[in-house]
Amino acid sequence: MARNTFANKLLNNQVIRFILSVGVGFLADQLAFYLFYKHIFKEKEYLIFNYIISNYFLSFSLSFFLGVVINFLITRYFVFTESKTSSVKQFIRFMSVAVLGYFANLGLLELFVKHFHLYPPIARISAALSLFFASYFVHKFFSFSLSLRHHAIANNNTKGN
Repeated sequence: MARNTFANKLLNNQVIRFILSVGVGFLADQLAFYLFYKHIFKEKEYLIFNYIISNYFLSFSLSFFLGVVINFLITRYFVFTESKTSSVKQFIRFMSVAVLGYFANLGLLELFVKHFHLYPPIARISAALSLFFASYFVHKFFSFSLSLRHHAIANNNTKGN
């Protein structure tokens, strides 16, 4: 019985739920990246619209946005459920943050691969983990419009019950 209570307390914690949602999105992203990098885009570079694109850049771009869509759905329906902002507005905001995250991840990926000579799948994991904590706060306060004041009021209301 104590075990069930502990699990309930963990699942009632928004940060833990966010970690779980990001974890699922992260795993989908990483698995897709690895599959694209190792099994689909086997050439080192591709010519796309007269631009030479590396296989890890192409793999990253596709896997990142797959992970973002999965992460949004889980975050919307499992983490920030108390948000009153419309789903469309949340998705637009979430994608806006994701685009910024995309370029931040890409910059770190390039740095890790080209300057530190990390194996691209390891560099991808390192870049994603480097930006995790910023993601929680940006999504909480911007994407889902939940203020610290709103969170404090919600916590006080549940304690009195």
